[in-house]
This record gives sequence, structure tokens and C-alpha cells, in this order.
Amino acid sequence: MRKSLLVLLLWVPFAAALVPQPGPRLDLPTQQAIQRFLLHNRILDTPRDLDTAPYIVAAEAGRVLGTQGERVHARGDLDPAQPSYGIFRRGKVYTDPQTQELLGINADDIGTARFVMAGDLSTLAVQRATQEVRPGDRLLRAQLPTALEPQKSAPFIEGKIIDIPRGVTQIGVLDAVTLNKGRRDGMVEGQLLAVIKTGATVRDPLTGAPTKLPDERAGTLLVFRTYEKLSYGLVLNASRPLAVMDRFETAEQTQ
Repeated sequence: MRKSLLVLLLWVPFAAALVPQPGPRLDLPTQQAIQRFLLHNRILDTPRDLDTAPYIVAAEAGRVLGTQGERVHARGDLDPAQPSYGIFRRGKVYTDPQTQELLGINADDIGTARFVMAGDLSTLAVQRATQEVRPGDRLLRAQLPTALEPQKSAPFIEGKIIDIPRGVTQIGVLDAVTLNKGRRDGMVEGQLLAVIKTGATVRDPLTGAPTKLPDERAGTLLVFRTYEKLSYGLVLNASRPLAVMDRFETAEQTQ
């Protein structure tokens, strides 16, 4: 009996080591930054995805423009069981900086609307508006939040930061960026990426020859939403300002 108990006590720590341990959870400010961003930003894989979505026909009483608190009329396949829809307008078209392949389009956030009544023309009430709602604006279902935990391992991927959706030129901590790699490239939500700053080219003080300084790791990104050819990443830390066209690669490969 004692021998069996001893074997069991020795086995427990070993067995526990074999069980995958959950990754570190995101802190509250990081979670809130992601949720705020996803409320106002959306990527669609092709222009057709937006062009075939339900659309606004007119505002209340036949007016052309609608705003918060007013009702609007829309046409298309709207689900009465869907409590609210996002109102979007076509934004930037993303292409790969090297191949020029179409990667997707950004749907600009206009607001949200609550479903009121179905019909040939469905009626919705505008709950939030960043600007006036126009005929032709598209209605998209809300993006569902996902449980996100940093992944301990992921395939090696490298690419470029191609956009800063909020329109600034310098990127800092908790800013979101658009990346030119997506699910087809193996990108997964929760993946950590290292941002690499290309070393500057200087002139050797003795020979006068151009000399390239080493590339340097400048920050870490968390991939929090993936699409077919694009992804969104959140800056978790940065030792210097980041910018569009900075290179990224799987973080584990640089540690």
C-alpha cells in the first residue's frame, strides 16, 4: 500500500507536466481596446461581400439622410431575429505591397441600427451614428466576440503592417494595425508577432561606404481577428514608434 502511494505521489507532478497549461489571459485594458476596435472596424474579403449586403433605401419620411434616433428603411436579406446591424460604407481597398494582389476592403463604420419591422422595405432604428446615414450604406451583422488567449506556438509567418485604421502615422501601445497576412497564410487569433524595424543605412566614417545597420525588434503584436488574406493586430508593447510598412514575423522565431 505504501509503495503504491509513493508511486502515485511521484507520478502526479509528472502527469501534470504533460497536461497543456492555459496561456496567460489578456488584461482588461487590452480586452476593452479590442472590443472597441471591433465595434467600429470590419474587413471584407471581396468587394462582392459588401455589394451584396442589405442596403439603406431612405431615411424616415423619405428623407435622403438619416441620423441617430431616426428610423431608416432598408432592402435585402435581413433577419428579424438579429437584434441589431452595423451600418457600413466602402472604405480603403487593401492590396499586397509586393504582389499588388487584392487582399480585401475596409468597411467604414457609420453606426448601428436596431431591427424594428420586416417587409419589402424593412424598418430599422438608428441607435448610433458617426455621421449621417445615406442611401446605399450597407448593413452587416455584428462581429461576435471571441475568447482570445495568446498562443504559445504558431507557424512562422512574416509580412508587413499595411495600415493604421484610426488614421495616425505613428503607432503606439494598444493601437490596432492591419496586416497583409490572413488565415490562408496560417495566421491564427492569439498569435504573437514581433515587429522588426529595418536598420538605417549610414556612411562608414573611414571608408565612406554605405553601411546598413542591423534590423531591430521594436515591438510585439497580438493577432486578434483574422480574415482570409488580412488580419488585425494589437500593439502590446513598443520600444519605439512603429509605422506602416514595418516588417513583422512570428515572435517565437526572434526570441
